[in-house]
Amino acid sequence: MKGIKKEVDILRKALKTDPGYRMSWQANIAMSFFDEYKRSKGLVGTEKLHGICNRAADNFLSLLCR
Repeated sequence: MKGIKKEVDILRKALKTDPGYRMSWQANIAMSFFDEYKRSKGLVGTEKLHGICNRAADNFLSLLCR
């Protein structure tokens, strides 16, 4: 487990200090939400959904980087 902690700490530092790298993670996480929603044929409009997905991805990253 020590190796995993070290690697996660490196990842967290990169996400905190490199805005472009963080944005790439956020975009990929958000699109995972978005793609899943599209597959489920949900009821929320696309524009609103994009904002929700990005906020969810940003929230995930913020929790990861505590």
